[in-house]
Amino acid sequence: MNKTVLITGASSGIGKELVKVYAANSYNLILVARSKNKLDDLKQELEKTNNVEITNISLDLSNQDSAEELFSIVKEKKLQVDILINNAGFGLNGEFTEIDINSQTNMINLNILTLTKLSNIFAKQMQQQNSGNIVNIASTAAFQPISNFAVYAATKAYVLSFSEAIAVELKSKNISVTAICPGATESNFMDSAGVKKISMLSIASSKQVAEFTFKSVNKNRVVAIHGFFNNIIIFFLRFSPRSLIRKISGSFFDN
Repeated sequence: MNKTVLITGASSGIGKELVKVYAANSYNLILVARSKNKLDDLKQELEKTNNVEITNISLDLSNQDSAEELFSIVKEKKLQVDILINNAGFGLNGEFTEIDINSQTNMINLNILTLTKLSNIFAKQMQQQNSGNIVNIASTAAFQPISNFAVYAATKAYVLSFSEAIAVELKSKNISVTAICPGATESNFMDSAGVKKISMLSIASSKQVAEFTFKSVNKNRVVAIHGFFNNIIIFFLRFSPRSLIRKISGSFFDN
């Protein structure tokens, strides 16, 4: 029997490519995103080429009670989740005091609150199954404060720390937790965040990050940083003065 993976933010970017990777590897899918039309198109496309079952759930996960609503729908449909991928998230570029606080609150709700709730809810279900994987898409932004991306970077720092902590707690229950940390990635993320230009050595495709995620989860890695240069940068950040990191971290993004 095929295992089932639940992917949030499944309609575009890394999420959409994750859907394709897991479908190609014979996983049944529960796809969650706001756009019903995009999910329906993706389901129709994949069912033509893959022998898998696909369930679409249209839901805005930035709402405070959305995690409970999602679990209720999954339970009602009598679906068992073997892998949870918390991919949904967004960032906002600009000065903290200039960005609408309601938008920043929605970002915290989605990037932190819903991710935490879903991890908790499905970890309990996985304990009953005595197996499971929780995958949280963090970012290389998690390793340093980033001016003009202050709240976003802070949310990803939470995701990384949270994932590492529960990985220790859940290991004895046969549940693996992985934090994926991609760097700059070709997707609609930067457009949505309001970034016009990124000064980076290389930018990965969403497909590359999705394939990397699939391999990292299968290896039960706890923290997986995508890209050779990203790994080098993160390594040197550990030995750099915080004052220097604060000054240069925001210079890679132009708005």
